[in-house]
Formats: sequence, structure tokens, C-alpha cells
Amino acid sequence: QIQLVESGGGLVQAGGSLRLSCAASGRALSSSALGWFRQAPGKEREFVAALSRSGGIRSYADSVKGRFTISRDNAENTLYLQMNSLKPEDTAVYYCAADWSRGFLHRDDDKYDYWGQGTQVTVSS
Repeated sequence: QIQLVESGGGLVQAGGSLRLSCAASGRALSSSALGWFRQAPGKEREFVAALSRSGGIRSYADSVKGRFTISRDNAENTLYLQMNSLKPEDTAVYYCAADWSRGFLHRDDDKYDYWGQGTQVTVSS
């Protein structure tokens, strides 16, 4: 059974940093396309970052480009999202997602089959 478990969320002041983790079990992340999404209260879930199956290509939403970094540790079978220079508008529940079957790199949430439970990130002003 494949499971994704996020951790690392919390409360941080504007300008601060957090690193989110997404630990996988049941299958190797090294053969998957991976993504991070977020959902703020009253808003739809939105794309944050994606990492290609090869690990060599990254894609970011314009709102986080230059501040967030997506990465993968194959030995730990864990996906990360390093978030720097956080802003109050980054406040949301963050979800990791994985796809082992459809393609190379996805920005659309409907391309992912497996999701974590989410971790809350709150940025105070």
C-alpha cells in the first residue's frame, strides 16, 4: 500500500522559512512525477511546485518562484519543499502528490493518483 505522509508545517512570521517533508512508503519516489499543492480557506487547491520523474526538471507557480525549492532524496524516499521568504498569502494546507503512471511532470492536480493528508502552514504578518 502506497502512503504519503507530510510533516514540517507550522506557524512562522513573515520572512521566515519552513521545510516541508513528504515521506513515502510502499513505492520508490525515484520513479514518480511529484508535486506540491496548497489550499487556502475558501479557495481552490492550487499548484505550487513539481519535480519531473527524472528529478532533473522543476516547475514552480509564479507566486513562489525564487522563494520555494522542490527536491527529492531517493535514499530517504522523501520529497521536500523548502520555503523561504514566506508571506501571509502563503498560508494554506500543503499537500504532496505522486504519479507513477501518467507521465513525466505535471502541474495539474488531476494527473496525480496519490496524495498526502496535508500539513498546515500559517504565516503571520
